Amino acid sequence: MEVKGAIKARRSIRKFKYKELPANVLDHLLEMARMAPSGANRQPWEIIVITDRLRLKGLVPICKEQSFIADCAAFFVGVDDPQQKWARVDLTIALDHISLAAVEEGLGTCWIGAFDHEMLAKYVDLPKERTVTACMALGFQCETPAARSRKNIEDLISWDRYGVRER
Repeated sequence: MEVKGAIKARRSIRKFKYKELPANVLDHLLEMARMAPSGANRQPWEIIVITDRLRLKGLVPICKEQSFIADCAAFFVGVDDPQQKWARVDLTIALDHISLAAVEEGLGTCWIGAFDHEMLAKYVDLPKERTVTACMALGFQCETPAARSRKNIEDLISWDRYGVRER
């Protein structure tokens, strides 16, 4: 699949069928994250991968009762170093690489931003000098949601100065 196809096919999946993810597929997805660009190539991020079924179920109350998380195959906790200027952006790029590579593998993902930061930090034994920026559920999807509408390109792009909508 071409990148364009993966971008257009990607959806937020909130219905998974629990099934163990083959190690080689998980390794491939993590390698795609590792290949993501980062400011000065510092890669100031880490990903905690949770695949244990009981640990996945334990994430549900931490993630504002999003019950579908219990059925995903893997949960990625995106950790960054807040002392690094571009760490949050760099981590987000790495997670997005995973989301697009997952489409190619026939898997679904859902970005998780609703979670209790303190509870999650404790759950994964996060050191005080690190922070969780975003998380992602990944797994075998039980649904294929229709594409949602998007704004017109003219409403999103300015040319040379803010608000200039024509080239």
